[in-house]
Amino acid sequence: MITFFEASLAELSIHRIGNKAQDEFYVLSEASLQIQDETLKNLLIQYFLSPYEKVNEIYRFFHTNDDLNLNEVYHFADKIFKDGSTFHENSKQLAKHLYEISSHPKIKAGELYVAYFENVQIEGDLHDAIGIFKSETKETYLKVYPEEAGFGLSYEEGAINISKLDKGCLIFNTEGEEGFKVAVIDQTNRSAEAVYWKDEFLKLKVRNDNYNQTNNVLGVYKNFVTEKLDDEFDISKADKIDLLNKSMKYFKEKESFDLDEFSQEVIGNPDGIESFKNYKKSYEDEFDTAIQDTFEISGAAVKKQSRAFKSVLKLDKNFHIYIHGDKDLIEKGFDDDKSMNYYKVYFKEEE
Repeated sequence: MITFFEASLAELSIHRIGNKAQDEFYVLSEASLQIQDETLKNLLIQYFLSPYEKVNEIYRFFHTNDDLNLNEVYHFADKIFKDGSTFHENSKQLAKHLYEISSHPKIKAGELYVAYFENVQIEGDLHDAIGIFKSETKETYLKVYPEEAGFGLSYEEGAINISKLDKGCLIFNTEGEEGFKVAVIDQTNRSAEAVYWKDEFLKLKVRNDNYNQTNNVLGVYKNFVTEKLDDEFDISKADKIDLLNKSMKYFKEKESFDLDEFSQEVIGNPDGIESFKNYKKSYEDEFDTAIQDTFEISGAAVKKQSRAFKSVLKLDKNFHIYIHGDKDLIEKGFDDDKSMNYYKVYFKEEE
């Protein structure tokens, strides 16, 4: 969890990054800004940091050669943390690096903000942090002001909405030898060209902590139930929903995950258990991501994944059945006279 109620903005540099593929260039500022206006400082802190209050996934810098110093953003951030007087110079190096990888023709030009914060809290501890933010989306604002006869109206084009941070990352000055703790925002990451921010500019990998372990195993299990089971077993949609409900119940009630315990309590069937473990192993091999057999369960990850676990049985366009409990109280059959499937639902009383 990231909070910023104690945070302060110590230094800020602004540059403009064009699209290299469009023959646009970059513009570097000569010096960093020394902002004295406290209201402006607070607005900037709100703009830069408030989106991170809802971020749970924490990343680390990496490089394919296992040499962190070959990761450009890590290298320049590390130099800033070690010598604060180099902040602005290294912010220019970060701008040049971003420009060099902005080679996709659809990448938008925009302002790059490099900020140095003090006392940003992550996971209960206060740390200095370097923020790198890019604004790509401009908006038009109406301005209403009083006049003698009432009110006047004007507008301002090309302004930035401080409630919409396009792209950003926070690099925390902790665990530097492992690649720092890094949190990421990318509100425009909806297309192939948008991955340049996290994958090409920052070069990040997910930190393999309890949050990501919980998130990964729930995601793998959901895909196993919804996509893989039909390949090997004759299973109804009601039974699938029951398996999903049992898994969510397990994760909400337990403090720690144990693969064998989970398999017995949730899946139960030996063939199904073997199939799930093989599916999990295939996922680990394909994505080079190890999921431990035991780990502490993250409540935040369970809450996030629970939104994707649907317990609704949709029948044509006429009925939706919500299955929350005992699946043995619902029976599926086929009516020969009507040539239609049916479900029979047992209950004691209406509520």
